[in-house]
Amino acid sequence: MLKDKNILLGVTGGIAAYKSPSIVSLLKKQGANVKVVMTDAACEFVTPLTFQTMSNKPVHVEMFNQLMNMDVEHISLAKWADVIVVAPCTANTIGKFANGICDNLLTTVLMASRSKIIIAPAMNTFMLNNKFNQENIKKLEELGVVVLDTQKDLLACNDVGAGKMLEPEEIVQAIDYELTEKDLRGKKFIITSGPTIEELDPVRYLTNHSSGKMGYALAREAKKRGATVTLISGPTSIEPPKVDEFVRIKSTQDMFNAVESRFNSVDVLIKAAAPADFKPKIYSEEKIKKTKSEDFNSIELEQNIDIAKHFGKIKGNKIVVGFAAESNDEINYGKGKLKAKNFDLIVVNNITKEGAGFKSDTNIASIIDKDENVESLNSMSKNDLANEILNRIRRLLQAR
Repeated sequence: MLKDKNILLGVTGGIAAYKSPSIVSLLKKQGANVKVVMTDAACEFVTPLTFQTMSNKPVHVEMFNQLMNMDVEHISLAKWADVIVVAPCTANTIGKFANGICDNLLTTVLMASRSKIIIAPAMNTFMLNNKFNQENIKKLEELGVVVLDTQKDLLACNDVGAGKMLEPEEIVQAIDYELTEKDLRGKKFIITSGPTIEELDPVRYLTNHSSGKMGYALAREAKKRGATVTLISGPTSIEPPKVDEFVRIKSTQDMFNAVESRFNSVDVLIKAAAPADFKPKIYSEEKIKKTKSEDFNSIELEQNIDIAKHFGKIKGNKIVVGFAAESNDEINYGKGKLKAKNFDLIVVNNITKEGAGFKSDTNIASIIDKDENVESLNSMSKNDLANEILNRIRRLLQAR
């Protein structure tokens, strides 16, 4: 989503400036164009050459450089940027910006800006909480400036508390969020993700290979696009995205209960999870000993509730999207599930294809609509596939 975006990074004089080259690197990897403006104090911590090397563009420091081609620098930079990000942003720069002081190139660019501005504060805890600084932050927020949170940690001054700048990955996520069109604003989503587990005894359980990556990508992208997102997830080893509500469950029944209690208030249910179809008929309160070989001759199973089918039948005017991971004949199986479970869309893939399995970062999928039209997509990241799915959901929402 950051590809070809013009991002102007302002760097001010704080120890957190050592993290700022990583912000440039992450933005470049996502295809963004990055220019850097530094204050004189910032140059005491990191050299302009570092940022020039990372961005492959000249770094802007001096307020009164000789004009090249009559290009008024602070105006041209402000015009160029889709977003201006100041990271780190010191209390000094916050105070200047909030009160209209333009005594260096960065503050002058900020004053001339016509794009969104994001600042990532970094300072001592007491400076952060100082009344004047808090008033300045509030003034900027009221003017539409996005002021990011800080972390609580051991600071460079050996105080422990808030004031540490967010990590580069978090700052890039914030930039991505602010630059993403909010075309799903006002819509409420439930997204299920990951596997479920069905316990056999206190030690053993049945499960599957689902990693949760597809569901987490859908939740992340839907939230970026303005939706209110509840993510209901089975056990996974990946970090959950920031959503409005995150619900961790274990069993298929747990997942059903979590969806049921929220279903009436949402517009869209995306069933990206891989809940276990069966569970042991008998649960042993004690660990089954391997010396009792008769206990291992067979495990009697019973069928779990079919979550997707249940909510597909009672969906009313809601949109329900299902998934089908198959090992062969996925299109025909997908069409059968689409009809049987009353889905609006189903996303099908063949897990035997390279780059399309459960734990892969990519997927090769086909999307089948209510009229059984099939659109087969090329291999793409799960984030990109998530947006393809959300684009189709948006069109369905607009048609209702």
